[in-house]
Amino acid sequence: METVTTRTVEYQADGLTMVGRLALPAGTGRRPAVLIGPEGTGLNDFQRARADALAELGYVALAFDIHGGRWFTDPQEMLDRCLPLLDDPDRMRDIGHAALDVLLAETRTDPNRIAGIGNRTGGAIVLELGRAGVDLRAIGTINGLITGRPGEAENIRCPVWAGVGSEDPIMAPAQRDAFAAEMQAAGVDWRLTVYGGAVHAFHHPPVGQEQKVLPGVGYHPVHAERAWRDVVTLLADNLG
Repeated sequence: METVTTRTVEYQADGLTMVGRLALPAGTGRRPAVLIGPEGTGLNDFQRARADALAELGYVALAFDIHGGRWFTDPQEMLDRCLPLLDDPDRMRDIGHAALDVLLAETRTDPNRIAGIGNRTGGAIVLELGRAGVDLRAIGTINGLITGRPGEAENIRCPVWAGVGSEDPIMAPAQRDAFAAEMQAAGVDWRLTVYGGAVHAFHHPPVGQEQKVLPGVGYHPVHAERAWRDVVTLLADNLG
């Protein structure tokens, strides 16, 4: 029986050598493909495993890198890297386009059926690809309700799903409202799912004692599973 195959891919973006995880489904034919954007802390084994899980479902999946192979355990280091990045849509787009080029270079990828999903910073990058007019079939983001430059959301040509915890102090109600207003004004087919009682990064299990977290960040295993099912449904509905 054929199984999923995986490999590490290195590529250049944002002046760094990025180190991503490419997972291929069984078989030899072209398959729909998914970009997976990581947390602000960077790409780790949890997101790599998501790529593997999507490959098991029949997708070509690339968990892309945003920090040149680094994974931050200190919140301040992470913020020092991520906050300027989140304020610079062009840098985010460059990182996203570089990952997309890797995915398109894979011969198993169906170039007409690509979706992007991501968490916080990775989700913001995927949204910027949509605002740049990239032909994605779906965009899904958890904790990544980052608004873009005025008018550019009109370039999004696919359904957008966003998930957030009701008690998330980082993606607070005002931020949710701004994101919803942007999507609505642009005529996007959008949905926002609020998971009751969850805080920021509710979908991500604890990593280890060395990982420090900011206040308002915490795992919610029940909602984490629900959010993953929502992402899988989004992909199935729009990629086939």
